[in-house]
Amino acid sequence: MADRLERPLLLIGCGKMGGAMLEGWLKSGIAAAGVWIVDPAGATDFAGTDGVTIVGDAADLPEDLNPEVAIIAVKPQAMDAVVGAYAKYTNPGCVFVSIAAGTTIAYFEQALGAAAAVIRVMPNTPAAIGQGISVLCPNGNTGEAQARMARRLLEAVGDAHLIDDETLMDAVTAVSGSGPAYIFWMIDCLAQAGVRAGLPEELSAALAMQTVAGAGQLARASDDPPDQLRRNVTSPGGTTQAALEVLMAEDGLKPLMNRAVAAAARRGRELAG
Repeated sequence: MADRLERPLLLIGCGKMGGAMLEGWLKSGIAAAGVWIVDPAGATDFAGTDGVTIVGDAADLPEDLNPEVAIIAVKPQAMDAVVGAYAKYTNPGCVFVSIAAGTTIAYFEQALGAAAAVIRVMPNTPAAIGQGISVLCPNGNTGEAQARMARRLLEAVGDAHLIDDETLMDAVTAVSGSGPAYIFWMIDCLAQAGVRAGLPEELSAALAMQTVAGAGQLARASDDPPDQLRRNVTSPGGTTQAALEVLMAEDGLKPLMNRAVAAAARRGRELAG
């Protein structure tokens, strides 16, 4: 990726999601101006990485640090104890990018100051291999150049979409933010079902994993919608139709998925208070 930050990138929290995104940024070269990580656990996966400095607390950052972007990647439950220490970076040249589920733009405007440029983002963990998808929602203080820069950051680790309606973010979280966990569970369930049908455990796991991965790639590469792709592999009266009659029953996968996504979206709203 040709674009570079002109000033440091500050990553506040370096857990699984923050670390996955940083890994992608470092591979892309977008963070060439230098990365500062604040993480009490020491962000051990990035210790010794060229251009990366790790500190345990905001108080350990240099007084003259002037980040171009501050990524807030701490868990929502820890936000109150953490975010206020970074209000000193609220200025027109710094944009705060939050990846915390359920934490609203209004929360950050109150914690960081009414003038803070804030972008609420929901990424997902496939960002670690450049296959993520993120949705960004900027506040009114965010300049167009800052929004473009944030979008480039997310495009360095996958697809990125910009919206201006923050009320959609809970549904985004429920579909794509939490979605990888649903797929991982489906792989596990499919593999276990294969074992119950008589397959060796290792073979069944390999079949389930590659089937889901390959189907996803096919869906992405094809011009046909998923419904047509399903029809393409379903012979009338065949084995696939027998299975789909179970999955597509009134109490099958669709209502189950509707309830799952609704539960995740509801929890996002609860986290927002």
